[in-house]
Amino acid sequence: MGSKQMSSKSEGPLFSWPWDNLGSFKYVLYGPLIGKALYAIHKGEIKNETWCFHILILFMLRALVHQLWGSYSCMLFVNANHRINEQGMDFKQIDAEWNWDNFLILEAIIASFLYLSVPSLAEFPIWNFWGILFCLILHIGISEPLYYWTHRLLHSSTLFHQYHWLHHSSKVLHPFTAGHATLLEHMLLCVVIGIPILGTTLLGYGSIILMYGYLLVFDFLQCLAHCNVEVFPSHLFDTFPLLKYLVRTPTYHNLHHTNMRTNFCLFMPLYDKLWKTMNTKSWELQREISSRTKRRVPDFVFLAHVVDIMSAQHSPFVFRSFNSIPFSTKLVLFPMWPFTFMAMLVMWARAKTFLFNFYHLRGKLHHTWVVPRFGFQYFLPFATDGINNHIEDAILRADKLGVEVISLAALNKNEALNGGGTLFIKKLPNLRVRVVHGNTLTAAVILHEIPQDVKEVFLTGATSKLGRAVALYLARKKVKVLMLTLSTERFTKIQKEAPAECQQYLFQVTKYQAAQHCKTWIIGKWTTPREQYWAPSGTHFHQFVVPPIIPFRQDCTYGNLAAMRLPDDVEGLGSCEYTMGRGVVHACHAGGVVHFLQGWKHHEVGAINVDQIDVVWEAALKNGLKPV
Repeated sequence: MGSKQMSSKSEGPLFSWPWDNLGSFKYVLYGPLIGKALYAIHKGEIKNETWCFHILILFMLRALVHQLWGSYSCMLFVNANHRINEQGMDFKQIDAEWNWDNFLILEAIIASFLYLSVPSLAEFPIWNFWGILFCLILHIGISEPLYYWTHRLLHSSTLFHQYHWLHHSSKVLHPFTAGHATLLEHMLLCVVIGIPILGTTLLGYGSIILMYGYLLVFDFLQCLAHCNVEVFPSHLFDTFPLLKYLVRTPTYHNLHHTNMRTNFCLFMPLYDKLWKTMNTKSWELQREISSRTKRRVPDFVFLAHVVDIMSAQHSPFVFRSFNSIPFSTKLVLFPMWPFTFMAMLVMWARAKTFLFNFYHLRGKLHHTWVVPRFGFQYFLPFATDGINNHIEDAILRADKLGVEVISLAALNKNEALNGGGTLFIKKLPNLRVRVVHGNTLTAAVILHEIPQDVKEVFLTGATSKLGRAVALYLARKKVKVLMLTLSTERFTKIQKEAPAECQQYLFQVTKYQAAQHCKTWIIGKWTTPREQYWAPSGTHFHQFVVPPIIPFRQDCTYGNLAAMRLPDDVEGLGSCEYTMGRGVVHACHAGGVVHFLQGWKHHEVGAINVDQIDVVWEAALKNGLKPV
């Protein structure tokens, strides 16, 4: 029934929201309330306009409830074992749910009109015990059955394909899914919510605590049911069997989204029991998920690290929507900087490598794990051993689990830190997991970005692993390479690696001035604005330095970090990797994916094998990865 209903969908009257076309400007609709509140503060008439403050505070708190549940839902390192639907949430669903908070605007508008129409509603006492009791009676006796039958009606063929299909289009439940519905459905939900509050008020037992408490608890339970994590232990229902009819668990509601003929209730399964629509697998599945101690073992792991304090906020468990677009510094992030800084200190002191996100590719599970260290910490001499210990522990854990390939991100394979991963291979010679730095594909991406007619390039970071490989490859192609390095010894060593007839194309330079006539710069080391100004107008800056250089020159162009687009058949990907676009990953990540897809049995650590650059590039293209 579900797939048949979903295939015939349309949009009925009151499907769309009136402010759909406003985008982020929809929050201007709060303007009159904010203006009235500010004016009351200015005039010292706060007592006369308390209703404005209550509406604004209440709806900020309701948004916070959804945000906190949303954060918890995305904390895979906390709840991965108890996730109900183990698929990933993709960009399509995140975009569809982007305006999940439309219902908060609607209810703020309705509340404002109610207060303006009946001013006495603003004269609530703080607390009234009888109000709580009558509210519960009205909710259980009227709101619950009303919601149940309204929900069942929305699953009728006509109303489902005109309205309710939108809510069910979200395949992986998330607290924001609770708000992802049509205007008509939320207007009906306003009636369900309004009956206990207004009914209690009309009976003369209304209070401020009732108003705040009912709405916040309502949202809390809605988010809980949609969080896709089973939070209740099964023994709770064994000890108190009656709770099975009073508590809608996340598993219970998730079953409604997989079998749409069952589990229609709001918060109390009692009504499904009464009207014979309770899914018989509800409590068996709840027991299975809540008692689960293991999860599926990943086939591939990308071992990442945090770049800096600002980009640490680019996490699905901070702001899911922000994480679904490429990272950029935004003003809204600055107020959270102190909290992120404190989190960094806690991570430094206590945290272990953790699961960050995942996706599926051709039936295989790909994880991203994060070493709890920030970029600057990799350059602290006293932090080296601790970081290597974290990386080694992650490799050993992957090996024990049966992971096939673990790929090291930028600084996790730093030459000065662990010799590009060679430290671990020498120390752990019996590893079954293949350790991959991915630099071979990184070099390939950089080299294939360079136009074929280029005859001269300027290379910084020239004696690094990547710099060496790029220089040797270009020399074989008879491209003149100006290698910026103060070390004649390291330059000479690299030059001697080139075939005798190609060594003439490698030149050591010690100053940026040497490249003032070269329009192709390959940046492998941080370059200041002053140093960039030696480049002639029209220069293109290719780069493999992390973080990327700041683009100061308006008359030049700047390439992104080496990256590739994952194959089109990737599933459940809803997270952007740092500054990369959607579906795009750093080349070292892509290099690990290629190593895994090819089934190669060797480790890829240490110096780059220049002979393998074209081999890895062709393998990447063959497996469906694409240049950006």
